[in-house]
Amino acid sequence: MQILVINSGSSSIKIDLLDAQSGARAATAHVERVGADGCFATVQADGGERRIELPGADHGAALDGVLPALDLSAVKAVGHRVVHGGERFTRPTPIDDGVIAAIDELAVLAPLHNPANTAGMKAAMARLPAVPHVAVFDTAFHHTLPRRAQLYALPTELAEKHGLRRYGFHGTSHQWVAHRAAEHLDSDIGDLRIITCHLGNGASVTAVEYGRSVETSMGLTPLEGLVMGTRSGDVDPGVVLTLLRREGWSADELDRVLNRESGLAGLSGRGNDLRDIEEGAAEGDERCRAALHVFTHRLRKYIGAYAAVMGGVDAIVFTGGIGQNSALVRHRVAQRLDFLGARLDEDGNRDAKVTLDAPVYDIGRDNGRVKLMVVATDEAHAIARETAAFVQHDDVVDAERTIPIAVSARHIHLTDEALAYLFGDGYALTPYKPLSQPGQYACEEKLNLIGPKGRIDGVRILGPTRPRCQVEISRTDEFRLGVDAPVRPSGHVQNSPGITLERPGGKTLTLEEGLICAWRHIHMTPEDAERFGVADKDVVDVAIDTDDRDLIFGDVMVRVSSKFATEMHIDTDEANAAGLGRGAKGSLVATDAIARLTRRRPSPHL
Repeated sequence: MQILVINSGSSSIKIDLLDAQSGARAATAHVERVGADGCFATVQADGGERRIELPGADHGAALDGVLPALDLSAVKAVGHRVVHGGERFTRPTPIDDGVIAAIDELAVLAPLHNPANTAGMKAAMARLPAVPHVAVFDTAFHHTLPRRAQLYALPTELAEKHGLRRYGFHGTSHQWVAHRAAEHLDSDIGDLRIITCHLGNGASVTAVEYGRSVETSMGLTPLEGLVMGTRSGDVDPGVVLTLLRREGWSADELDRVLNRESGLAGLSGRGNDLRDIEEGAAEGDERCRAALHVFTHRLRKYIGAYAAVMGGVDAIVFTGGIGQNSALVRHRVAQRLDFLGARLDEDGNRDAKVTLDAPVYDIGRDNGRVKLMVVATDEAHAIARETAAFVQHDDVVDAERTIPIAVSARHIHLTDEALAYLFGDGYALTPYKPLSQPGQYACEEKLNLIGPKGRIDGVRILGPTRPRCQVEISRTDEFRLGVDAPVRPSGHVQNSPGITLERPGGKTLTLEEGLICAWRHIHMTPEDAERFGVADKDVVDVAIDTDDRDLIFGDVMVRVSSKFATEMHIDTDEANAAGLGRGAKGSLVATDAIARLTRRRPSPHL
């Protein structure tokens, strides 16, 4: 399917005409200096390149000048990049007047980007009215950030009044390169912890834990985080207050300094082009050297922090104009990451070249536990794929069929070795009652959980035994125990916290890892998966219907196996939010509620 992708910025427009599946370009165009007398476009099509002069052209006039130079006869849809989607837009969205108005309302959070994005939409829709136009949002990938990563430590009422929370950006790129890295490693992204570093004039880093964004450096706006070309990145708010008081600046003047005159440009005094800064540093310019030191130090600090957030890391990815092309930056960032198991191959780093046709290059040593790689980002291809998926209704599921819901209370899975240690050699678990999942049962045996702060007694063991010990608790249980359990799919316990298990009146066993909050999920038979139009490890939105209220649960993982019975599992906190099973005890409690799938989130896998 041929898709036209438009990335409309404040002073430039990038256009790609490409096949959504392969990414092959039929044509590209780049409009520079929009609105200025020197506005022009460079168009590559039919094996040649031409320059089109567009003096004074705004977004509409620029598209009028460029689109006739492209063969758009096979275009099935137009995908538009949008920087800020706020809380409302977390997936590709068909564009209409209401959507444009909502994106414009978010311009206060992205004043340099959203107005330009909608200007491009209006211009393109006027010139291509017969095909669907779809908005793809930079912030959407980060909608999975946990609340602890979303919230600023501001008065809650004030933050809610003004929508002050962390959203994250560059999501299309972070998601794309994380999946390309997983494919290169011949691994399922659901089994990996990846740190993606998108380094360009705008720069950000993201912790991708088992396919989900769980932390990212940009926040409410693209100003937070790493040092960037002209943006300051992280700054003590006291600096802002000091400047306001001593310089007497207005908010607009302060905005100009932080967004347009800081970062690498402000530090180096040579502008924001890293190539010029590297050249200056080599010539002995101390300001350029300081700019490089601050830039790479900040990124290295974030990488270390994100490895701690995820309890480890499997791969570190460099992408973007700087990440893909600056061996010096990669060297400075990676040279002190040995403690993580990331060991840079200096020769490979110097030789690394990536293209859209050869998008991945390993720059780590073979004996490094953590893989280091350069991955070519391709945001236009990512937008094209998401646009095509929407147009082809790849996100559509059977919303009429219903799924029973069970409340999964806290419970324990033991290995044979742990069972023998706690209860004695040859001990067999005593079935209490069968569970809804075939072959699984609640046991008569219970253990006490002992955490740093408190304890929870009488937690039921589930049978049969498993290859790894696992304890599943709720967020409320976390606070009772004084622990911080990550949200993980069942079985993913590597580098999770430990907990002490106590047999009432008997032995104790301290687990080094195994404590998690389970990612909300649906068990499904292959037959039901086919009926619903989903596949194993798909992520879906689910509407829950109850007598009291109706809720939408997003980010629900589907697990498909012939060993399963179809059923959605939520924990006790989520059940309480939906008005289900209040005070439920035991391990798995059936409810009268039903769930309906509302939408599937297509994967960006090739």
